[in-house]
Amino acid sequence: MEKHFDSQSIETKWYKHWEDSGYFKPSQSSTGDSYTIMIPPPNVTGSLHMGHAFQDTIMDTLIRYHRMKGDETLWQPGTDHAGIATQMVVERQLAAQGITRHDIGREAFTKKIWEWKEESGGTITQQLRRLGASPDWSRERFTMDDGLSDAVQEVFVKLFEDDLIYRGKRLVNWDPVLHTAVSDLEVISEEEQGSLWHMRYPLTDGSDHLVVATTRPETLFGDQAVAVHPDDERYQDLIGKTITLPLVGREIPIIADDYVDMEFGTGCVKITPAHDFNDYEMGKRHNLPVLNILTDDAKLNEDVPEKYQGMDRFDARKQAIKDLEEQGLMASIQPHKLMVPRGDRSGSVIEPYLTDQWYVAVQELAKPAIDAVKNGDIEFVPKNWENTYFEWMNNIQDWCISRQIWWGHRIPAWYDEDGKVYVGKSEEAVREKHQLADSIKLSQDNDVLDTWFSSALWTFSTLGWPNSMEDMARFHPTSVLVTGFDIIFFWVARMIMMSLKFTGEVPFKQVYVHGLVRDGEGQKMSKSKGNVLDPIDLIDGITLEELVSKRTTGMMQPEKAAKIEKSTRRQFPDGLEPYGTDAIRFTFASLASTGRDIRFDLNRCEGYRNFCNKLWNASRYVLMNTEGEDTGTDPSLPTELSLADQWITSQLQKVSQEVQKHFDSYRFDLAATALYEFTWNEYCDWYLELVKATLNDDSSSEAAKRGSRKTLVLVLESILRLLHPIMPFITEEAWQAVAPLAGKAEGSIMLQPYPAFDASLVNEAAEQELDWVKQFIIGIRKIRAEMDIAPSKKLPVMLTQLNAQDITWLDNNQAALISLARLESIEVLNSAEEAPESAVALVGEMNILIPMAGLIDKEAELERLQKEIGKLAGEVKRFTGKLSNESFVSRAPAAVVDKEKAKLANTEIALKNLKDQYEKINQM
Repeated sequence: MEKHFDSQSIETKWYKHWEDSGYFKPSQSSTGDSYTIMIPPPNVTGSLHMGHAFQDTIMDTLIRYHRMKGDETLWQPGTDHAGIATQMVVERQLAAQGITRHDIGREAFTKKIWEWKEESGGTITQQLRRLGASPDWSRERFTMDDGLSDAVQEVFVKLFEDDLIYRGKRLVNWDPVLHTAVSDLEVISEEEQGSLWHMRYPLTDGSDHLVVATTRPETLFGDQAVAVHPDDERYQDLIGKTITLPLVGREIPIIADDYVDMEFGTGCVKITPAHDFNDYEMGKRHNLPVLNILTDDAKLNEDVPEKYQGMDRFDARKQAIKDLEEQGLMASIQPHKLMVPRGDRSGSVIEPYLTDQWYVAVQELAKPAIDAVKNGDIEFVPKNWENTYFEWMNNIQDWCISRQIWWGHRIPAWYDEDGKVYVGKSEEAVREKHQLADSIKLSQDNDVLDTWFSSALWTFSTLGWPNSMEDMARFHPTSVLVTGFDIIFFWVARMIMMSLKFTGEVPFKQVYVHGLVRDGEGQKMSKSKGNVLDPIDLIDGITLEELVSKRTTGMMQPEKAAKIEKSTRRQFPDGLEPYGTDAIRFTFASLASTGRDIRFDLNRCEGYRNFCNKLWNASRYVLMNTEGEDTGTDPSLPTELSLADQWITSQLQKVSQEVQKHFDSYRFDLAATALYEFTWNEYCDWYLELVKATLNDDSSSEAAKRGSRKTLVLVLESILRLLHPIMPFITEEAWQAVAPLAGKAEGSIMLQPYPAFDASLVNEAAEQELDWVKQFIIGIRKIRAEMDIAPSKKLPVMLTQLNAQDITWLDNNQAALISLARLESIEVLNSAEEAPESAVALVGEMNILIPMAGLIDKEAELERLQKEIGKLAGEVKRFTGKLSNESFVSRAPAAVVDKEKAKLANTEIALKNLKDQYEKINQM
């Protein structure tokens, strides 16, 4: 092993070896159960972000763990065709050439997208390799593959035949730039500054008027009623009467509905069924007409007064406001903050829009999907997400599955010249089924399916359904779905419905719902905030200038770009150091508490990079002490195990059991903590020191040295296997060097069995005795630290109040205690002897005394402590003053205030400790 750990020098080497050797494929010789995870298919246009890296670390950890347990593991990789996102990429390329997709036609355009996909669509899969992900790449699928397309057509046709797919006119989220319906997940609503316009609607009888408030005055042309609450006494006598719609002249009724909030505005609400989802539902309750006033690019259509026809919606808004003011019908205008929905791809304000679309009638599909979770066939982890699932499923609405774009699975429906629709897998199949003459001209529906439609079939379409069932029998239902909470409805629920409908099985047995990766301040990571971290940059490192460029390139607002540049330079003055894949993966695992959002802290990355270095150095130390030596691989030769050997072996059994328990319950954070503490604290800090007493003592027998070398190697080899699912690269590199000394056959660590608990190796007596030794040494070290005594200075120790067990353990371990605690001597005082002035540590009821005479200069130490106390008192005063400043507390971000409070608390604790130490020495 090289002297220093260099992650970059080993990662590419080992990943290529694993993949070329076929280690990621399911092994049919496995003795365990089938264990399958389906990767949530990332967009083919995408690149790895922190959410991907977090999620894929969890999945790869599970796969490597179960692979080592002997299960027949399949991690199914693939990408999603990402309809709108991919189409926009290629449309931008065409726009750079001065042409549009309409100029070249649908067939040529889709061909160009396929060409782009082959050239540039593999970015994210290459990045997954950098993360150490071990899916079976030979099975990689794409949602537009022939096989998956067959599955999509099969499902669509069957649902249509079962009257579960229909075409209807309903309100949808409409993107007027992309000219397509979009899902709720593709709509980002953020608070923006707008206005609330209060308009006067005259009563038709001329007696008075009603004032209604709206944030979208241009929609008044589509109003069909004014609604009030039935219990609102102000308007009881007006219910049933009519008003004359301003600028239009149409009479519309005043209706009563419980939905109206009497406390908001005047308690009168304009109802526009064609342009508001809530108004649409109210319109259905009251049988109101539905009048669409917009074109598909959000201009006003022919159903508005001629003056406004052809106007862009926002130009029409300005004109309508002007005209209302001129007619004295604008009561007031108030500043108003509101949530504005924008398309996540186009940035355009989304319109509720009435249009013909294809829908799945999901009520019939939802019931068995609800029952599957209720009866325990599917378990959510954490369980509280089941409530969210039930809430959505019990209030489920029909699913709009059509999109008005060209890239995707084209809807398998054809129309004759009379508009009659025929559904089938192909035009040929349609003609044959319905016995249509060749003279009847058919044209295919221009729409494509929502990408969530093909994704809903992911667990079974990727396994060959409906054409081949061999892999379905082996790997379905899958074991667990690892996903974020934001797509429980959009993807998880739909997969459950589709799988139950078409395979008769649940798609997975468990759903592990992880939290969102946030920045160190708890803020959501986003390009607009300028706080995005690229996991590849964390692995490889990046210069400050490259990081600034990455965060600001493409920003339309110079002021925002400048602000982000300033904060980036302040936060990362030296750019980002390379942490390596293993450290990043361990960081993710350590933060993976069930269901909670995580704050990604770069200090942890640094800490776990140090952990990698610690593991590397420990491995080198073991090799230096065992290579060319007898490590006990010959069972015919005798071995003796020291107390330390028995203790670390016993501890290994417990940590192996604990880690497996945590992995099995998806507590990756607790597994990482247990592995870290055992490796760093117990093995490296304690055992490697304790074992020197045997290896460096000439009086130790060869059997004892053989036993310690054997233990050194076997425990380290087990640690490497325990850590491998989270830290694959460093463990493989170290294992290759250590394994021969442990008598292991050649191969890869990833194919080795995961360490299992062995009750016969648990030794409670050894653990109790060694714990006593540790507490003894810790007591000495604590006194050294408190008294500022140099670690190298040998100290005399006196012991009082020993019981019989203390005496036995002292006799057994006196040499080790003198060596490790750097003691001059250990003297046991009887009850009649008076102890000198001493610093005291306790181990149980036993007192450890270190006489102070001659060890420290009392006056000099008091003077030093007084200076330190004065310094800390000043810090406390400064922090207290800052936190007493109302201006600072009210204006600073909460995270900054909390940090200052933490600093104050820590400084106060340190100050108290120094004062206690001052009093202790002063009384000597």
